[in-house]
Amino acid sequence: MVPATRAANNIENTAESLQEDLARLELQKRALERELAAVAAHLDSVQRALGALSVLMSDPAGAARSTSTGDADRYHDVKAVAETSPSLVEESPVDSTSRSRTPEQQQYGQLTEQIIDFFAHAADSEVRARDVAAALGRDTDSGSINAVRSTLDRLVGTSRIQRAGRGLYRAL
Repeated sequence: MVPATRAANNIENTAESLQEDLARLELQKRALERELAAVAAHLDSVQRALGALSVLMSDPAGAARSTSTGDADRYHDVKAVAETSPSLVEESPVDSTSRSRTPEQQQYGQLTEQIIDFFAHAADSEVRARDVAAALGRDTDSGSINAVRSTLDRLVGTSRIQRAGRGLYRAL
């Protein structure tokens, strides 16, 4: 009977070990999916920025624009970006990469992508998180503004945008 008990204990230990591995691997999979969604969003935004830059390079008159750090000028710069880039507040069109992503991945990357796209059009303007949220149509409640603020901080941490001062952000 002792060998049968030992075999049962081994099976239980193996099952527990596999359960722990499964939970760890599921967490790791979700983290990697989020990271992949962020990379895909960044890739899309870089491609769009390159497209916009090629248009500006072919039309240098449109590239001239004065910027200022004053609050009134910053507000008008943010408003101008929102008006000239309605795609920032609209849903992103479905492309081949978003069709294969889960809804969680699409939502995760969508805000990041919108913010990167916003800063691609904002030039050297220093912008507050609340202004970014307003330009993206996400200033309806404090939770939405905080989501924008958290995403901005994450983008600063990954060196995709820079902090220009307390509560101010600027494109690189």
